[in-house]
Amino acid sequence: MQYRTLGRTGVQVSTLALGAMNFGAIGRTTQDEATAIVDAALEAGVNLIDTADFYGEGESEEMVGKAIAGRRDDLVLATKATMPIGEERNHRGSSRRWLYKALDDSLRRLGVDHVDLFQIHRWDPTTTDEETLSALTDLQRAGKIRYFGSSTFPAYRIVQAQWAARELRLGRYVTEQPSYSILQRGIESHVLPVTQEYGLGVLVWSPLASGWLSGAVRKGQEVTTSRSKVLPERFDLSIPSNQARSEAVERLAEVADQAGLTLIQLALGFVNAHPAVTAALIGPRTPEHLHFQLAAADTVLSADVLDAIDEIVAPGTDLAPQEKFDTPPALLDASLRRR
Repeated sequence: MQYRTLGRTGVQVSTLALGAMNFGAIGRTTQDEATAIVDAALEAGVNLIDTADFYGEGESEEMVGKAIAGRRDDLVLATKATMPIGEERNHRGSSRRWLYKALDDSLRRLGVDHVDLFQIHRWDPTTTDEETLSALTDLQRAGKIRYFGSSTFPAYRIVQAQWAARELRLGRYVTEQPSYSILQRGIESHVLPVTQEYGLGVLVWSPLASGWLSGAVRKGQEVTTSRSKVLPERFDLSIPSNQARSEAVERLAEVADQAGLTLIQLALGFVNAHPAVTAALIGPRTPEHLHFQLAAADTVLSADVLDAIDEIVAPGTDLAPQEKFDTPPALLDASLRRR
């Protein structure tokens, strides 16, 4: 396992981090399986676990808490808030009111008195940076969180939050968690240059592109990824973007074969090759999935292999731009772009 410094915090984290989104009903992963996954990951040198209150409305956090009992100090523990929890209109967002409650609920479910990294799961356009940053700064001073970060923020919002923190003399986001894979490279043109400018740690999610780069989605084979049942449109080959992904995957598989690598190793090695990336979040549903993903822990891609990838998917290109999660609200709501 390799390790890198998380931004400018001085904290060392493994370049493969364990994402717990699939723990529980979402991934049909039992507590015994979740504990086995955590055991194997820690034994392999993984020292960062990432979850969120939104995953199963707390179920993932509860399972992580049970799995790490007795060894809290051996790992870097991260969670997130702001996504809707239930139907109550104020049980979401990044207001001080909700962040205080959301964090207390997360700490209770995790069975700990603090988390190392507390992340704003999505930018909340209804709440000011001052409101959110002041709440996070106070939670940090209270010892409930060590650091705080953002997740899937547009580049301009990352810049704005950094400016606001400096202007208001508040704590700042020290990490960003964006979606990044060989098939979704758009952040190379805007988000990653900004994170490098501000020295943020970058924890990338979906490096296997929801199964497209795990070997679960290949031409002539039945799609085996669990996402195909929840989001079938992402794998419908009648959709042009999915056709483009399918063609790219077949070419990438050839590159991997020629390099003596699995497709998973190619995919994880690719995201960790970018100098802005600190770690790739892997989200196994079973211990077997974890085994195949951990095989990429020491993968280092040569320049020739990286060049071959660039020829298949050009730098800065998203093959499925409709699946981006950092689109400015005005592009989604016509009323926000008309007088």
